[in-house]
Amino acid sequence: MSRRRVAVLISGRGSNMAALLAAAEDPAYPAEIALVLSNRAEAPGLAHAAARGVPTAVVESRAFKGDRAGFEAAMQAEIARHGAEIIALAGFMRVLTEGFVARWDGRMINIHPSLLPAFPGLDTHARALAAGVRLHGCTVHLVTAGVDEGPILAQAAVPVLPGDTEASLAARVLAEEHRLYPAALAWLAAGRVRLEGGRAVVDGAAGASGALLNPLP
Repeated sequence: MSRRRVAVLISGRGSNMAALLAAAEDPAYPAEIALVLSNRAEAPGLAHAAARGVPTAVVESRAFKGDRAGFEAAMQAEIARHGAEIIALAGFMRVLTEGFVARWDGRMINIHPSLLPAFPGLDTHARALAAGVRLHGCTVHLVTAGVDEGPILAQAAVPVLPGDTEASLAARVLAEEHRLYPAALAWLAAGRVRLEGGRAVVDGAAGASGALLNPLP
């Protein structure tokens, strides 16, 4: 089996990156992590990747002082040097330009800690609590020029419990992120994702049955 080469982009601890690395250790997994790249040299996730024998690189966004094109060109050079065919964003805290996104159209995914289109952007857990929603969760989507607006591949929902804090809710969502992201990357790497009328369809994926209710009647 030919495995697709993936570059994972991080800015911090890279817990979702770690979940992808763990999944890719299985020879049957359709993707291999060819590179972990960070825009911050101090990102803790770099050490984790290096300890697992995965090539790492740093392209410091701060060094480019607003030169987004230059920053992205340097990133692209590293990604190309490692032969990556897919990009997985895993806590990468930079907004990418339309040109960079277009270059990777259909080959770049992101995981976001909310049930999009609800709560795009930052501080999703605090906003969910403030809004009083009963279900929260995470979304894996294809990346488009609009922030957190790309076609949705998969979502996982968790209940918002009485007494939840931002930290407790975030921990519950993060556990689902670590399950969902490796599955979604596998679908993309295996060529099972296609677009129909702007919506993402995963060939052969079974739909969930039943319903989620919170609170229970």
